[in-house]
Amino acid sequence: MTSPSGNDWLRPLGSTGLTVSAVCAGGALLAGMPEIFGYDVSRADAVALIDRVFDGPLTWIDTSNGYGDGESESRIGQAIAERGGLPEGFLVATKVDAQGDDYSGARVRASVAESKERLGLDRLPLVYLHDPEFHDFDRMRDAVDTLMQLRDEGAIGHVGLAGGNVRELSRYLELGGFEVLLVHNRWSLVDHSAEELIQKALSADLAVINAAIYGGGILANPQGGSRKYGYRDAPAATLEAVALMDKACREYGIDLATAALQHSVNDPRITGTVIGISKPARVERLITSLESEIPRELQDRLTELMPDKQYWLEGTP
Repeated sequence: MTSPSGNDWLRPLGSTGLTVSAVCAGGALLAGMPEIFGYDVSRADAVALIDRVFDGPLTWIDTSNGYGDGESESRIGQAIAERGGLPEGFLVATKVDAQGDDYSGARVRASVAESKERLGLDRLPLVYLHDPEFHDFDRMRDAVDTLMQLRDEGAIGHVGLAGGNVRELSRYLELGGFEVLLVHNRWSLVDHSAEELIQKALSADLAVINAAIYGGGILANPQGGSRKYGYRDAPAATLEAVALMDKACREYGIDLATAALQHSVNDPRITGTVIGISKPARVERLITSLESEIPRELQDRLTELMPDKQYWLEGTP
């Protein structure tokens, strides 16, 4: 079991030479995007939360140029400035984003410059190519090459690849040069679409980061009324599996969110699990979830309840 007090809490980030905690604070919620997440987070609350994260066991935070049109980065930058700098050993990972349909090399350079300014950092230790699957693969080579050039120039530290569609991400991995893979919604209690992608990344000596392990919220709050998984309507089989998993967990006095968290964190192939945090109390609940013991019988039961792969986001050929 992985917990902040355990020996495996701090882990090498693949071959980058960086060391990170097993859980990474997700910065999307910090941008205050009620149209996506259903509720708002004020700038003051976000800055206070980031400051709380700095004082906790997590050693890194994940954000993006495009989260709230840069608002996530700006709020993180404010928290850094008010503290007088990043705590020693703390890492901020961000992502380059297109501007509309523009994902040119020039746009990649501009995205990095914008992120540095918002965050108040002279150098970005880890920068991902973000959501390339929404753009034409053949026209993305300039963006990929430019990101690699920025690393060679020392403008950024390491280069990652972040997205959802496993088939498209696999194509990008074949280009080479990436050091970290972040995949979302494709490795959870109800979806293992990323199985082959994870193995491919590990074979190329990339670190694997798992995000959106709650599928957008349904696995964190199964009785909250959501009928979506991975930002789309969930199949009936997935909804049924979630309900049965929730029932099984409650029979053992465990909440489903804890089981979903440990499913990722305790997987030895996954270096880091990104967890969106919007309230300071969530940090304490996170630690409690990490330190909860899940009986083997319950783990086996949850495995049995996983929907057939035809119901996963990318379970069919």
